[in-house]
Amino acid sequence: MKLLFDENVSSRLVKLLTKEYPESTHIDLLNMQGTTDTNIWDYAQNNNYTIVSKDNDFRQRSFYFGCPPKIIWLSVGNSGTKEISELLLSNSEKVKLFINSPTDCLLVLSFPN
Repeated sequence: MKLLFDENVSSRLVKLLTKEYPESTHIDLLNMQGTTDTNIWDYAQNNNYTIVSKDNDFRQRSFYFGCPPKIIWLSVGNSGTKEISELLLSNSEKVKLFINSPTDCLLVLSFPN
């Protein structure tokens, strides 16, 4: 599963999640820090990545443009890297089903209440 982590989450997620999401990368690792959402969107679309972000702009783009790329929106507030990695690991089956879905464009992940 190829995840592209936006710059609003830690690049350490790539290493923490490498076993479950082996083809993932981060904006920083691609030297795309500070680039526009449009450039990130296009890169993900052209390279078959699913964008993972806390940025509401990507959620809105998903509503407006559909997919690809698919978007995993993290509704997690100011949660740290460890909590986000645990959330993605505990939802790996859900993420896999989402990525393989021919119709779903947006997956919202949040912590249980």
